Amino acid sequence: MKIALEITPNLEPLFGTRDENLRLMEDALGVRIDLRSDAVYVQGPEESVGRVKRIFADFEALRKAGVNPHNGELHSMLKLVVADSATTLKGLADATKQRSAVGAAGVKRQVSARSVNQGKYLEAIEKNDMTFGVGPAGTGKTYLAVAMAVAAMNAKKVSRIILVRPAVEAGERLGFLPGSLQEKVDPYLRPLYDALYDLCDPAKVDAMLEKNIIEVAPLAFMRGRTLSDAFIIMDEAQNTTTEQMKMFLTRLGQGSKAVITGDITQIDLPNPKKSGLVEAINLLKGVEGIQFCHFEDVDVVRHSLVQRIIRAYEGKAQQGELPLGIVDEHGAQLEQGVRVKPTSKPQ
Repeated sequence: MKIALEITPNLEPLFGTRDENLRLMEDALGVRIDLRSDAVYVQGPEESVGRVKRIFADFEALRKAGVNPHNGELHSMLKLVVADSATTLKGLADATKQRSAVGAAGVKRQVSARSVNQGKYLEAIEKNDMTFGVGPAGTGKTYLAVAMAVAAMNAKKVSRIILVRPAVEAGERLGFLPGSLQEKVDPYLRPLYDALYDLCDPAKVDAMLEKNIIEVAPLAFMRGRTLSDAFIIMDEAQNTTTEQMKMFLTRLGQGSKAVITGDITQIDLPNPKKSGLVEAINLLKGVEGIQFCHFEDVDVVRHSLVQRIIRAYEGKAQQGELPLGIVDEHGAQLEQGVRVKPTSKPQ
């Protein structure tokens, strides 16, 4: 099947830098796209051609509505669209707008999924009271959770945001830090502050922190509390002990939602096999209201070099040199949610 699509004004951003978006559609959908002076010609299977036509139509509709995603964001959205026939460009843009609630509380930017797993993660947070985001560094686990927390508060679904992180050093002993109690724990909580200030107007964040509408605290401060009507995020959960994880999970009160994020390949505890996150993954599978989302190296949204670094370390782990201790329902070891064949024991 072959069709001709009209070249409308300001259509060029859809093509991408050096036509990278057109090549993405060609490779993923099995079509041929020829850009001519009079029209864009699309040839291939009828269903695939229809999906390309829908992408062009959605882009034109978004442009007329004043929605103009920048090239990197548009490319990420298109990767989701071509990967799933049920996903549309307009649907992604509408979901992004709904989640971000731009302007409601000084929000600086819209946040959208940049991979299939990120999309599933955002949906899981919306639908479940407790969501675990497990995967390598740079996959947006914490950033997206903070963005969803800000959106929930803008929509008045919760009245406060509580950001929690265990105070565990990454393989170093920093000794006694100077200053007040808050100044001592702030260095451990800096990634959470970074996400807040990147998403929201700094003056607005400072005001909400001062009024305790947003609370950033070490995990040790959670014992004995009941956290109601709040969006609670625990970052670096791989560095909790079994007791700490149980304590945190049982803080959830009425009208609250919790997101727990962590990377089981970066455990800084003296005994990595005692990680509360590892045990929670094994114990809480199948519990109603809890969903686990696993990220992979392809979900990394930092520098492309980070993906290659993670692949190198994961290759080492799969050779049995970095055992993670997570098993599936059949007793097979899991690496980032993927079953790994057990290595044979030497005779």
